[in-house]
Parts: sequence; structure tokens; C-alpha cells
Amino acid sequence: MPKSLLEQLPEIVARGRQQAEKILESLEGRHRVSLQTREWVLPSKDTRDSDWITAANRQAHLGDEGTADWTNRLIYGDNLLAMAALLAGDEHTPSLRGKVDLIYIDPPFDSKADYRTKVALPGVELEQKPTVIEQFAYSDTWSDGTASYLAMITPRLILMRELLSDSGSIYVHLDWHVGHYVKVVIDEIFGKDRFRNEITWQRTNSHNEAGQWGRIHDTILFYTKTENSYWNPDRIPFSSEQLKRYKKDPKGRLYTCQDMTAERKSSDSGKFNWRGTMPSAGRGWGYTLEQLEAWWEQGRIALKKDGTPRMDGLIVYLDEKDGAVPQSIWSDVSRVGNTSSERIGYSTQKPEILVERIVKASCPESGLVADFNGGSGTTAAVAEKLGRRWITTDLGKPSCMIMRKRLIDQGAKPFLYQAIGDYQVEAAKSSLGRSFRVGDLSSIVLSLYGALPLQPEDNPLRNLGAVVFGGRKTLVLVDSPNKLTGDATLRKAIAQREHLLGGWDRVVVLGWNFEPSIGQSITALNDARLEVLVIPPDLLDRLRKKGGIEKLRGQVRFSSLQYLTIKPVRRTRSGDEEQLQVVLDNYVLLSPEAINLDEDNRKKLLKVANAEPLALIEYWAVDPDYDGQVFRSVWQDYRGNTANDDDPLRVVTEARFNVPSKAGERRVCVRVVDVFGFEAEVVQMVAESRK
Repeated sequence: MPKSLLEQLPEIVARGRQQAEKILESLEGRHRVSLQTREWVLPSKDTRDSDWITAANRQAHLGDEGTADWTNRLIYGDNLLAMAALLAGDEHTPSLRGKVDLIYIDPPFDSKADYRTKVALPGVELEQKPTVIEQFAYSDTWSDGTASYLAMITPRLILMRELLSDSGSIYVHLDWHVGHYVKVVIDEIFGKDRFRNEITWQRTNSHNEAGQWGRIHDTILFYTKTENSYWNPDRIPFSSEQLKRYKKDPKGRLYTCQDMTAERKSSDSGKFNWRGTMPSAGRGWGYTLEQLEAWWEQGRIALKKDGTPRMDGLIVYLDEKDGAVPQSIWSDVSRVGNTSSERIGYSTQKPEILVERIVKASCPESGLVADFNGGSGTTAAVAEKLGRRWITTDLGKPSCMIMRKRLIDQGAKPFLYQAIGDYQVEAAKSSLGRSFRVGDLSSIVLSLYGALPLQPEDNPLRNLGAVVFGGRKTLVLVDSPNKLTGDATLRKAIAQREHLLGGWDRVVVLGWNFEPSIGQSITALNDARLEVLVIPPDLLDRLRKKGGIEKLRGQVRFSSLQYLTIKPVRRTRSGDEEQLQVVLDNYVLLSPEAINLDEDNRKKLLKVANAEPLALIEYWAVDPDYDGQVFRSVWQDYRGNTANDDDPLRVVTEARFNVPSKAGERRVCVRVVDVFGFEAEVVQMVAESRK
């Protein structure tokens, strides 16, 4: 008979601890997880914006990304790996172990909901199913139900505790599906005595549900790392019921009396007799003797008939209070409605005022807030507005696009857009064991492509295979997941095609991650006997889910790359400045077969892609002086950006903006992200203007 969930809980927590301990042990190792900076965003959402010089000065002040005191971060990838990288630190940022002041997470609720992504294009709306990777973030689907959910969240909560400072707090936003189970897990990780509140948020008005009371609330579990946590709650207006508790003193001032004691677990904490009054069992004075005496001298203590202080006798005047401290039931915060100005079309978006209340209460000014289930970006947006530093992560590319756009739209300070380094390696270690080698993964990819591996003496890296069909020989090269496939790899593959084992008719390069300029490299090589294909990014997750290579054979599609072209960039000098004019030319989508669409939606997509390819672009940005390593976007546009146009379904195709003049060539880089989250870029060397 299978074990009940209650019986499985100790094993789940124990395995989660082991997984987290392995990650923590690896932090000092040579092959620790790292973060790769994909873009340094200096928000500018208007084509008419001439504030580039100010931005450049700000850039000079900050120096290279991450070398200043702090740069906020938006991270794409598995939050477990993101936290491992943050704990490990890197050459730009020291370890954040014990440095985070507040963590707020709004993880999936194990609701079995299917959060499909709706993609609006001119004249059509597509419905995209999540990839296997994104199902982990969106679909709440785990093979063993709630047990799998708890196994997923346990090691993550342990790493979150490691990141929290001693005065730090964590808020975990859940609902009835799994909230009570997660509370038991957090009790084990943080300790039952670190539990502060179960906050009930009434997220919607009353409504009828057949055969049951209406479900109208979520639960937010509030824990602190130690007893000495930061606490400075914001105030809200007094309700009419609260105002009824106030009385008038002889001078007509409204007042009420407040309890001066607090729950005390320690037997001697606050336990003393003050002017004939001793707190009751389990409680102690909540203030020092000096403070109590000061109030006594001010006449602010209400007395019992015998002249001794009342424990609930601190006199507080209404005109001295900013408002009431919110209690554990929050019914004054409305959800993000259909007509709300905050609404950005994200299914699980939370209202800013909800997160604002949490940030103000539990994170000091200029403190660090982290959200490892970024979603729509509410936490980062609120932290930015309140002057707190922030880190946010998400496993879904649509989410990361939404967050980046949202932060640009509100004029955020420069921030980094990063990704997990060696994601596939870490995923492979999780699937195949810590003894995994890159050659093991290459062998799997070759097998799924249908290639036979070459003999070991000709194939020392175990990444070369052969396909022989119709008298033609094709060499297959699987590039390493440790690096970005680029021009150097393609030239090496062509050389092997010409010389290895007497030569081959053609060569196919299979890559995991690509240099954004890969399309430009392929075009420049102009080699009809070279083909470059994408290894599905969710291959390992699918392999783990299917249970082996044989069950996956014949179901894996290796797709072609997407690429971007632009028209010649124009430079026009005027004094100490020059204007750049950048015009998009064409965008070729990554093979539609790689996108999780049904046949009807795929036909709709192809129709738009053929008629208006630039309509597939969600976001594009320009770096006027690309160094070939870190993309610094000083100008951006995205669909729905009303600062540039009023078309919510298209980006503008031309950028004009001023930059400080520069002698010699400029290396202009343009990067685009399409509506499905795929990236492409093009680099153009632009000669100095003669004017």
C-alpha cells in the first residue's frame, strides 16, 4: 500500500536537505554555478529621448556591470540554480549568503491549472502551450502530485534561508491547495518558533461555488530567520469600528488604551514587577523599565482602582497616530482587476499595494529584496519604487520579457539581465548523477538525432557522429553546453568536414546555446554544406519525464535558428553629439516546429510570419558601442510602448537617438526578442560620419 503524504513528509524534507547540502558543498568548487550577463539595461523607452549622455555618465559612475556597490538583477533560469550562483558569488559580486533582507515568493499553487501563454499578433491570437521547462514554472504539474511539489520547494526554501540576513524575513504566498503542507515544511526548515503570521488576503469579493463556501482568499506565511528581525509596518486609515473604541478625555482629545505586554517564551524576558503590576503567565513587559517610567511621569498610564498600572493602560491619542497597523486579515487590498492601470495581462499578477505593505514592513530602506518566482515583476517594480535593491528570477521566458518591459516602462535604474551559466550541465547532473561528463550528454544527443558515434580514436570528446543515407555521408558535431556556439565552432566543423576520415559531404552542428550573432556568422560563411540546428532546451527534462532515450526516440525535433537583419546604420554628427538611425529589415523565426503549438495555431503563425515578419518582435534594443561581451542597451522599444507609438501589437521599426560623438568606427549591435522569447542579434561596423 503506498505511503500517505503525511508518512512521506519526513523523507521529502530529508531528501531536500541532502540536495541543498550538495549544492552548498559545491559552492567552493571549480565548477560552481555562475551567472552570465546577457544584457545591461539602461532604460529608455522613447525614440525621442536625448538623455543618452546622462545615461552614459551614469554608466561611467557605475563602471562595468556589477563592479559598483550594487546593480539590480533580473535572472532567467531555474531559481534553484540562480540561488546557488548567488550564494557562490562571482568576480563581480561577492556571495549574498546572509545578505538578503526580505524574500517574497509567489510560487505555483499545485492547482493543476494549465497556464497557457496567449500571444496576440496582428489579426490573430495564438495559444502556446508551455514547454516542459516552463510547465515547471507555470502548469503546476508534477508527476507525483503534492509530494513532488513539496520535493521541489523544500531545497529551494533551504537555500532561501541561507540567503537571508539574521534580521531577514520570508513571505510565502500560497492558497488552499498546498499551503498547509508547505507550512509544515517551513516549520522544519526555519523552526516553528520563527513563524510569525498566517496572513489571510481576501483577494476577491464573495461569490457562489456549488456545494461549498466561496473561496475568496489566499494565504501568506510569514517567517523570520531569527528573533531579531526588522519590523516597521506601514499604517492604514482607522476603520469605523476601530474609531468607536476611542473615548474623550476631559480636554476632549480622543484616546484609547494599548497593551504594554507581549508574548514571551523566555521565562525572564520582560518579567518584572513594575509599580505593583506583574505580567500574567506567558507574557512580559513589551518595553524597558526606563520607557515605562517615562510614560508614568508623562501621565500616560491608566490606573486600576488600587492605583497600580493597568497592563493594557498605555494611553494613546488618536491625533498622535498615523493610522492603524494592519492585522493578519487583509481585506482592504483588491486584486488586479480587468480595468486596473496596473494590469499587464499576466494570469497570476499580484497588486502592488499587497507587496508594498510587505516590503515596507520587513525590508529597511536601501535593503535587498529577492523574489525567486518573479512572474509579472510586481516585487521588483515595488522595490524599485520604494528605493530598495532587488533580485528577481523566473524560469519562463515570457515572464522575463514582461518583467523587463515593466521595469523599462517605469524608468527603473540600470539593471542586469542574466541567465544561468552551464544550465544544461547542471540539469544533466541532476538527471544523470554528479559523475556526469559532457561526453555522456553528447552521446545522448547524437543517438536522438539518429547518428552513430565515431570510433574513440577519432572522437576523443565523444561529440562526433555519422549519418549515412542515400550514398551521402554527414558528419554530426554536438557542441558543448558549457559554451555558446559561435563562429569558431562553425569554422572548426567545416575544417573537420573537409579533412576528418577522408572528408564528408556535409556537416551538421547541434548546439545548446548560441552567440546572439550566430545568424550573421552563418550568413557570412555562406556554406550550403553546413547546417546549424538547435538542441531542444527542454531535452533533459523530457528525458527524465519519459524515463529513457528509447521512449523519446523519434519525438525530438532539432530546429533551425532564427536571425535578424538591419539596414545600414546612419551616423549624423552635430557638434559634440551624433544621431544614430537604426532600421530593422527582416526577422526569420526559429523553426515553428520548436514552438509548442497545435497545428491550427502553427498555420496562423506561419501566415503572420510570411506576411509581416517584424510583427513577431516583442522587444528590441540597441547598443551603440558593443564590446562583444556585455550588451548595454541604451535604447529599447517593445510592443505596447505608447511613448513611441500607439500600436500595441507592433514595435517601431526605426530608432533615432543621440549619442556623444566618437572618432572612428562604431560597433553597433541590435538585439531582438520575439514573442516566444527567442533572441537574435546583429552587429554592424559603422564608419564615422563625414559631416
